[in-house]
Amino acid sequence: MSHKLWTEEKLNELLSTPSNALVEDIKKIKGDIMVLGAGGKMGPSLCLLAKNAIDKAGIIKKVYAVSRGSDKIATELMLKNGIEVIACDLLDKEKLYTLPEVDNIIYMAGKKFGTNGNEWQTWGMNSVLPTFVADKFKKSNIVVFSSGNIYPIVPLSSGGCTEEDNVGPNGEYAMSCLARERTFEYAANTYGTKVFIYRLNFAVDLRYGVIFDVANKILKGEPISLSTPCFNFIWQGSANEYAIRGLLHATSPATIMNITGPETISIKKMAIKLGSYLGKKPIFENEYGFDAYLNDASKAMETFGYPKFSAETLIRWQAEWLLDGGRTLDKPTHFEERKGSY
Repeated sequence: MSHKLWTEEKLNELLSTPSNALVEDIKKIKGDIMVLGAGGKMGPSLCLLAKNAIDKAGIIKKVYAVSRGSDKIATELMLKNGIEVIACDLLDKEKLYTLPEVDNIIYMAGKKFGTNGNEWQTWGMNSVLPTFVADKFKKSNIVVFSSGNIYPIVPLSSGGCTEEDNVGPNGEYAMSCLARERTFEYAANTYGTKVFIYRLNFAVDLRYGVIFDVANKILKGEPISLSTPCFNFIWQGSANEYAIRGLLHATSPATIMNITGPETISIKKMAIKLGSYLGKKPIFENEYGFDAYLNDASKAMETFGYPKFSAETLIRWQAEWLLDGGRTLDKPTHFEERKGSY
């Protein structure tokens, strides 16, 4: 495999190049867009994608990125690209209420890792804060990021949970994610707020993600557990696009949609393929499991179309990125966690 195929600039460009469908939809979205919790793994590239779609559409619309601003690289990237960055700790209620009124909110704020021993902080971020946000922006369209793991683990033969299946959160993180959803559903039913609940199952950016985690274990010679034998994932650029376009599908009562890729991926097959690219054999442990967190995203595929890049492409790119010495965000997904403990 040839080296130096990847640079951070190339990856950011791929993540933030809008499709024609997004450019057409951004013309239909009335008013400015504010991303709350924009400093996380997906937020900066989502803001860039929205701004690039607006520019390509030839319209005037502001993109606000609201975060604590702890990631200096991300903040600089957004400022350089004409995004209005607002430094704000959203849990500071007074500051939250001073944010400008906007027609469209993409709500990405949340806490997952570090929940164990600090459960109250996770509940504060994931269930208390949404109460204030839903009150402050009750007149806005709101896309609410949620998690696919509010569903129970299901048999591989099930084809994954659909939006009609009963939720069954396991552990306090997943429970708090369901609380976040219910809070915004309350706003949709009580205030008439238009809400789109976005249940994401593993976005992939080459700097982090489930493929990165498996590849990293191979390179370090660490065993890969087969107890969770399969999973879903989606290219982060497509996941971000669906979030922005989701503003047009926000309704009262709320619309709920699973967001992930169309494939169900075998972890063993993926690891073997990664190992062939990386020149190192993966080591496996544990018996094959018969169930996993799997989501059926048929409704998203019908609404938004298929992701821009396939699982096969992302697996190859991940190996190339690591062989080129690409940067890591050092944010493991813990995809193998089965007891809801984070």
